[in-house]
Amino acid sequence: WITERTGKVSRVNPQNGTVSLVYQVPDVMTNGEGGLLGMTLHSQFDTNHWVYLVYNYGTPYKEKVVRFTYSGGTLTAPMVILDHIPAASIHNGSRLLITSDQKLLVSTGDAGNAENAQDQNSLSGKILRVNLDGSIPADNPIPGNKLWSFGHRNPQGLVVASNGKIYSSEHGPNNDDEINIIIKGRNYGWPAVEGYCNENGEKNFCAVNNVAEPITIWTPTIASAGLIHYKSDYMPQWKNSLLLVSLKASKLTQLRLNTTGDQVTGTRDYFVNEFGRLRAICQSPEGKVYLASSNGNNDKIIEITK
Repeated sequence: WITERTGKVSRVNPQNGTVSLVYQVPDVMTNGEGGLLGMTLHSQFDTNHWVYLVYNYGTPYKEKVVRFTYSGGTLTAPMVILDHIPAASIHNGSRLLITSDQKLLVSTGDAGNAENAQDQNSLSGKILRVNLDGSIPADNPIPGNKLWSFGHRNPQGLVVASNGKIYSSEHGPNNDDEINIIIKGRNYGWPAVEGYCNENGEKNFCAVNNVAEPITIWTPTIASAGLIHYKSDYMPQWKNSLLLVSLKASKLTQLRLNTTGDQVTGTRDYFVNEFGRLRAICQSPEGKVYLASSNGNNDKIIEITK
């Protein structure tokens, strides 16, 4: 399954590369970096056929999460799960992840208003957590609040690993792209903190506000985007690593993790400048890896095998 910012949802046959249009989102609006930004299928998709999309629309410009049912080769029965997320021409997030406890995580950017990332009543600059019908789980950190974590600038990768940890990749400004472990209720610092808590002003803010530091950073930035946790024996050299694709750096980066998954023990780059900007990555059940380029024209899905 693939999405395009202009609102197209398609299916690709991995055997022959045939692309079949499933749906064109009618009310999507592209503005700068905005448009149709994220998708996830329910973990029991074969039973309920639920597809979740997150996209920008409307005036004033905003973002919503909508659940559809895949039926008759198209998407039907739209149900709004979450709405009125601030949006802009930059910093819209937005990735969707369904966790093993059947909660929906939604990453949101600061939509160009950095201060909203620290405002716990704003939906911007957050990882949000809701039930699959959009209601608020009773065990969220703040009762009646969709917030799961805050202080984010523009997270564009979100994955839960086999160790149970949730990892996110996040765009920094001109410095400090980040990989974070997302922890319930924690503050990730933006805009007071960029990357580690290593500057004098940052150290004080981090201590007072219980800031969670990233497990690795990049300066200069690489424009970190899609992220998976590779857990197959198909390509054993990647097993138990995070695989990250980047836009500006135009590469796939392997981040080897320690046994507890809370430290990066080494990195290796692949396909540097071979396919241009890379935005999305996924793993097939048998362990093949698929990359999606984001060059603005003639974009491709690339299959990586042994």
